[in-house]
Amino acid sequence: MNLTDTHCHLNFRTYRDDLQDVLSRAEANGIKRILVPAIDLETSREVLSLVDTHEMLYAAVGVHPNSAQTWNSNSAGELESLASHPKVVAIGEIGLDYYRDRAPKSSQIKILKKQLQIALSKKLPVILHVRNKTEDDRTCIRELLTVLEEWLTDADPLPQEFWGRPGVIHSFSGNLEESKQALQLEFYIGITGFVTFKKSDTIREVVHKTPLSKLLIETDGPFITPHPFRGKRNEPAHVRYIVDKISEITGNTQEFIAGQTTTNAVCLFQWE
Repeated sequence: MNLTDTHCHLNFRTYRDDLQDVLSRAEANGIKRILVPAIDLETSREVLSLVDTHEMLYAAVGVHPNSAQTWNSNSAGELESLASHPKVVAIGEIGLDYYRDRAPKSSQIKILKKQLQIALSKKLPVILHVRNKTEDDRTCIRELLTVLEEWLTDADPLPQEFWGRPGVIHSFSGNLEESKQALQLEFYIGITGFVTFKKSDTIREVVHKTPLSKLLIETDGPFITPHPFRGKRNEPAHVRYIVDKISEITGNTQEFIAGQTTTNAVCLFQWE
């Protein structure tokens, strides 16, 4: 199969001792491209060094909401410079996180808006993180969707590069109504190992109702390891278990889901 992992933190320490084995297993399982996102400017630099070492790796640079306190007066200029690297295909991961509460909401929203403007100026899609405070408190994703709608509406005219491909809400954990709002804004929906968990009926409903042309698959490694490997480190080779579950939900073959999601990734990130 022709597979893509659109979100894996291969620069994290957990991969340090066996990264080459991890990449070899990925290739053996049909994975052609892996996107490695950053979580702050320091890891942005790490990611760029990493992706230069292997043809299948691409990068996203940005400051995660949990790292919002690291943002300073020089950060925007440095991020713009890092985003000029030829293997940078997105700004991310950026967004809002009201679960960890590591930065004030006002700071998170402020740097999110700054990075959205950088993405616009660099004509790069965004990789968005969102995590609600609780299952019942939907404030975080509602506020993210509001910021995104304002961003796209205020960009008048919206650059052609963003038509149909402003970015992806990665590791999507919203409900059906929230996925519809994201799709109305033309964002892609990133599906992780959550879809394989026994109690994840909501995300399976989202997958069932989302056009296949707007789905991406990702491990979010080393996190969210799919069944049957829960409790172990996640890695790109496991993305095929996400494909298997989407195939089961939609009634399409694994080969079709792999091919379609890989095509979607090419469309969004414009890699070859």
